[in-house]
Amino acid sequence: MEKQYDILSRINENYDKMSKSHKAVASYISEHYEQAVFMTAAKLGETLGISESTVVRFASGIGYDGYPEFQKALEECVKGKLSSIQKMDAKYGKSTQSEILTSVLTADIEKIQDTIQNLDPAAFESAVATILQAHTIYIMGLRSNEPLAAFLHFYLNMIRGGVVLVNTTSVSETFEQMIRISEKDCFIGISFPRYSMRTLKAMEFAADRNAKVIAITDSIHSPMNLYSSCNLHARSDMVSVVDSLVAPLSVINALVVALCLKCPGEVKQNLEMLEETWNNYQVYLNDEINFIDDEPILNYSLRKEQGGLS
Repeated sequence: MEKQYDILSRINENYDKMSKSHKAVASYISEHYEQAVFMTAAKLGETLGISESTVVRFASGIGYDGYPEFQKALEECVKGKLSSIQKMDAKYGKSTQSEILTSVLTADIEKIQDTIQNLDPAAFESAVATILQAHTIYIMGLRSNEPLAAFLHFYLNMIRGGVVLVNTTSVSETFEQMIRISEKDCFIGISFPRYSMRTLKAMEFAADRNAKVIAITDSIHSPMNLYSSCNLHARSDMVSVVDSLVAPLSVINALVVALCLKCPGEVKQNLEMLEETWNNYQVYLNDEINFIDDEPILNYSLRKEQGGLS
C-alpha cells in the first residue's frame, strides 16, 4: 500500500525531467489531488486542455503501470490525509487539555533541538551573506507556510529595502511579480510538506535567471533543494492536521537577528525613520514605542567564543 503522499513525492522527484505538458499535470495533481482522485484520464486531460494519452503517459512516467494504478495511489493519498486525523485522535483522544498542551510543546522543543543539531552552520552563514549582498530579495511561502514568508518579509523590510513578498494564487502572476529577477537578486523559497509546486516552479524560474536561491525546508529529501544553492533545514512534522512551524520560525528569526548584527547602523537608521513616521502620523501612542536602544540594538546574548556572528 502506498504511504501517505508517496505519489506526491514521486511527482516532486521527477518534476525537473518532465515535459511542459507533464509538468501541467504534476502541478494540478499536487495542488488539487482531492478533486483529481475522482477524475478519469479523459476528464483530467479535458480540465488541463491536453490529451487523454498525455495523462496516461504521465502516470507511466512516474512509475505506475497505467492510469488505474495511478488513480489508486491518489486514493491512498486522500485516505492518508484522513488517517492523520485518526492518528491525532489516537495520540490525544484520552488526554486532558493540560496533557495536550504539554505534549505539543514538548514535541516542538524536540524539533528545535533536532534543528539545532542538524542545521548546517556554513549554509546559514551563506544565507546571511547572500541576503546582505542581494539587490532585491524575493520571498515566497504558500498555504501554511505563508505566515513564515510574511514574518520574514516584515522584518527584512525593516532592515533594508528591495524586499518583495511573492503572494498569489496564480502561477502566471507569480512569474509576473518575478519578471525582473536577475543574477544580482536572491529568492527565498519556504515550503514544508505538503510541498508547494508553485513555490518549486518559482524557485526553478529564479535559478534559470541565475538568481541566488535559498530553500527553507524540512530535510535533504525535500524537492525544494532541487534549485537552491543554500539549504536551511528545520524539523516540522507532527502527528496532527496542523503543521508544526516553530523550528522553521526560529531559523527565520535567527536569520533576522544575524542580519541585524551585520548592519546595525543601517537597521537603527531605518527603525528611527520608521518611528519618526509613526509619530508624525500618530500611528502609535508615544509610550508604546520603546524598542530602539543605543547598544545593543537587539537583546540577544551572543558570545564570539561560542561562534557568535560579529
